Amino acid sequence: MSTRIAFLKGHGTENDFVIIPDPENVIDLPPTAVAALCDRRAGIGGDGLLHVVRSAAHPEAREMAAEAEWFMDYRNGDGSIAEMCGNGVRVFAHYLQRAGHVAEGDIAIATRGGVKSVHLVKEGDVTVGMGKALLPEGDVTVSVGERSWPALNVNMGNPHAVAFVDDLAHAGDLFTPPPFSPASAYPDGVNVEFVVDRGPRHVALRVHERGAGETRSCGTGACAVAVAAARRDGTDPAMTGAPATYIVDVPGGRLVITERADGEIEMTGPAVIVAEGEIDAEWLDTARH
Repeated sequence: MSTRIAFLKGHGTENDFVIIPDPENVIDLPPTAVAALCDRRAGIGGDGLLHVVRSAAHPEAREMAAEAEWFMDYRNGDGSIAEMCGNGVRVFAHYLQRAGHVAEGDIAIATRGGVKSVHLVKEGDVTVGMGKALLPEGDVTVSVGERSWPALNVNMGNPHAVAFVDDLAHAGDLFTPPPFSPASAYPDGVNVEFVVDRGPRHVALRVHERGAGETRSCGTGACAVAVAAARRDGTDPAMTGAPATYIVDVPGGRLVITERADGEIEMTGPAVIVAEGEIDAEWLDTARH
């Protein structure tokens, strides 16, 4: 193996990622190495890592290879595995286009949350088909300090608890996971969104991402928030027969979320590659242990 390993750095609405191209899945990336790469002082820095692998070369994606050539092996910044990352899918697709692996138009990307459809234009925003939201039954409550709020349980391939608040400052520092109940609602932890209204079909959020802390943006979280807002506002597309589009402001920018009458959700937003370079293989080898 080369003494140096290629990487890129990218972001989608300032949700940032280390990108490791590895088509044949030959680079060993244990949780310790991923956490070291995502470390903002001792590593490259990122909310997560996008491991770019051909589906046929990865045991978790081989069954999707006929439908999607590329697999987004996504890891949280702490090294843990995640099912999906909406901003990550946009950046992943943008990288594939930049590298010449795909052309503009519609492409399919395999994820642990299933195959996602992506629409790429020559330059500009990227639209991702995020699938349908699931709304598990049961009441959920999230808390910060002495305050507690009811939250809607929304699953976008990964779990979310969406709470509407009067002031985004009520979310606290979001360094640590906000407590939730009942514990059985999210046995593997949860992404928590705190939401305020900005105008008609226009909301803003802050988010604690499971495994990453507060991030500048969360694509699946923005989708979960739009779904929760539509249910709250009585604009559930399944009931009205008309699509519902919400502008969702995140700390790092703006996403546009549309839920269609058939339940399919589309997310549109920017994707940027800011740098590329090489990782020292000796340093990475040390980080693996």
